[in-house]
Order: sequence, then C-alpha cells, then structure tokens
Amino acid sequence: MHGLTIGRTGTETDSDIYRILVDRLWPRGVVKTRRSWDAWFKDLAPTSDLRKWYGHEPERYTEFRRRYWVELEQHRAGPAMLQLLSIWHEQPIMLVTATKNVDLSHVPVLRDFLWHIMD
Repeated sequence: MHGLTIGRTGTETDSDIYRILVDRLWPRGVVKTRRSWDAWFKDLAPTSDLRKWYGHEPERYTEFRRRYWVELEQHRAGPAMLQLLSIWHEQPIMLVTATKNVDLSHVPVLRDFLWHIMD
C-alpha cells in the first residue's frame, strides 16, 4: 500500500497523490469543471440520516464514529470500496472533504477503517 492522508478540498498536495472527495454532497461554490480532486466516492460517506444526526456536534463524535464504522462494514466488499482500495494499491491517496473541521469529520474514521481492513 502507498501513503494515505486526509485533508480539505483545495489543500495543495504533490501531483502524484490521487485526491478523492468522500463527501455525500457536492461542496458549495465549487464548479464541477474546476474541482481540486480526481474522483468522488460519495457512496463511502456517512448516510444522510447519520450526517444530519451528528450535525458536527463534538460531544456526539464518539457515537458518530461507532455508527459510521458500522456503515462502512456494510460497504466493505462494495464496488466503491473495492475501487478505492484498487487506486490506493497503485498510488498514494488523499481523502478530502469540504468539512471545516477535518479531525471531527467522517474522514479520519474512513482512513482508520481502510487501515484496519488492510491489516
């Protein structure tokens, strides 16, 4: 496996890093022809119900992490997950989100899940 990092949309990276947007919704104000990522895997984002329940409330993060992990387990052998793993096998990737606080978003959970299933 190659490197796996996380960041925000618009973050500068090396040109050899494949950037994957992992938000369910298209970021506000971003024109599709001027995006700063290579692929969009919205199916790996939390469900709309979970995202709305969480509401980026820090005190809910532990439970959000647990619930999202359960959702990821359901997608473990799905086409989006397999495609992401295939890309990661070939080159370093960065999971990106438009969320302001990346550390309290779904992206660290997805990163940890990917490392977990590759152990």
